[in-house]
Amino acid sequence: MRIARSPVLSAATGFFGVALACATFVAQQHGPKLPRLRTVELPRVEIVATYDRDAAYFDDLRAQLHWVPTKVGGEVLMAPDFPSRLLLAKSAAQRADLAEVGLSYKDVYAIIDAETSWAPRTGASRDGTPNLGIAQFEPATAKALGLRNPDDPVEAVHAAAMHIKEAALWSQDKLRTLKLGKAERAEKLREGISIYYNLSTRGRNQWTGMNTAQLPVQTQRHIANARHGAQEASALEAQLRT
Repeated sequence: MRIARSPVLSAATGFFGVALACATFVAQQHGPKLPRLRTVELPRVEIVATYDRDAAYFDDLRAQLHWVPTKVGGEVLMAPDFPSRLLLAKSAAQRADLAEVGLSYKDVYAIIDAETSWAPRTGASRDGTPNLGIAQFEPATAKALGLRNPDDPVEAVHAAAMHIKEAALWSQDKLRTLKLGKAERAEKLREGISIYYNLSTRGRNQWTGMNTAQLPVQTQRHIANARHGAQEASALEAQLRT
């Protein structure tokens, strides 16, 4: 999952898609809700997490997704439409209880947007390790999270939310001793999430919280793309409400 994000989706295509799918989205918000993630925290920031693999719940989510051709770079790929993305991001954030670490569905949306622009595909890390599906999980990371099928967007987005929670705990720990204002701390927290998601353990450990500009350009691009993704999620939510 350490790859550069493809160029941002066409705004015109995206917002026409939102307009066409608003009615579907309203119905989607009333789907069944099952228990949230069960997490057991270990010392410091390492956590072991599992999620309820309720086949009926995930099948219901899959049935609500709408897929549309989407231009990503020079390719046209299939991706969930915007209401479907918000549906997945909100479900995953709720079940991972991201509010516990000061995050929301916008952060799930942001990371998936930074990884693949929501168009599932196979990528590769610099060392050739495959990055799979909509969340670009390396096989070892997927296994550690208990993700059985990284190519299943529903499972993968929910697993990504678990990974984001881990990343937030790690980021909070890195920032613990820094004197930061509320807004700056929130911004740095999210920088740390991209760093955790994007880099190996060795690469992560180089981050002090204040040296982001010295990290690899791909990581800085991931941070910028995630920031844009969160803004896009806010804009979409506002448009759908109107």
